[in-house]
Amino acid sequence: MTKSSANDQWFQNRAQQQIHLDQFKAAELFNGRAAMLGIVIGILTEAITGAGIVHQIGLGALVDGYAACRTQFLPFCF
Repeated sequence: MTKSSANDQWFQNRAQQQIHLDQFKAAELFNGRAAMLGIVIGILTEAITGAGIVHQIGLGALVDGYAACRTQFLPFCF
């Protein structure tokens, strides 16, 4: 392998790494914005309906069971 060929290979690898990093940054930016939008929609829905975010996604029974255990309304806890 000549010096020129080795340099070309290094530049190609570096360019590939830079492209991957740019794609990763774009994906993380999109994920962060989607998460923020989801939280805002959940809070607005909570304000309108009165049901918490946990109840909105169907996990309300777990929270209610935990609250019942903490207040000792149930004879047993899970």
